[in-house]
Amino acid sequence: MSDLTPPATAVVDLLGMLAYGELVAFDRMADDARLAPDLRRRAVLSEMAGREISNYCRLADRLTELGADPEEAMRPYVQAVSDYHAQTEPADWLEGLAKAYIGDNIADDFTREVAAVLTGPDRDLILDVLHDSRHADFAADELRAAIAVDPKVANRLSMWSRRLVGEGISQALRVAAERPSLAELLAGGGTDFQALLKRLTSAHTARMGAVGLNN
Repeated sequence: MSDLTPPATAVVDLLGMLAYGELVAFDRMADDARLAPDLRRRAVLSEMAGREISNYCRLADRLTELGADPEEAMRPYVQAVSDYHAQTEPADWLEGLAKAYIGDNIADDFTREVAAVLTGPDRDLILDVLHDSRHADFAADELRAAIAVDPKVANRLSMWSRRLVGEGISQALRVAAERPSLAELLAGGGTDFQALLKRLTSAHTARMGAVGLNN
């Protein structure tokens, strides 16, 4: 971790990106809940959606404390996130679960790497918001159970997961080009980008294997 205080613009950019991500996650979980095959699963996702909107409020409050307008801080990420979700609209319950498990976890891994170069309350807030893994755990359990019942499902979901990763990388590069402050934040913290990529790839590969999907 760098001893330098990160530029305020970079912190606001990061919190704005996360806040919008939490807002969209709330919408997505609420939609996914309606795809649930039974009321128990619908209730689980609805409860998780409630936690996402709570996380959004915490991030928006912090942006306000920093003197930023939360809506303005989120605005730069609306198009890239919207395009990602438009290109990766799940066709059914299992594709929605895979999207939550694969796509969301990669985004969280990257955000943790960025947060590691911060100090103080902003770092603690981000790590706390990302700490709750119940959604990923729930998705992983559901995917394993579905593959156990019908192993052929794994091939379809593996192809879907590769599409998620490809589209996610495409939009991440777009954001990095449009908001260079985030890349500068990592560089200022002494991050080795090649090592970062290897860590993200390794975590993704392990995650795929853990639920029976091929990388």
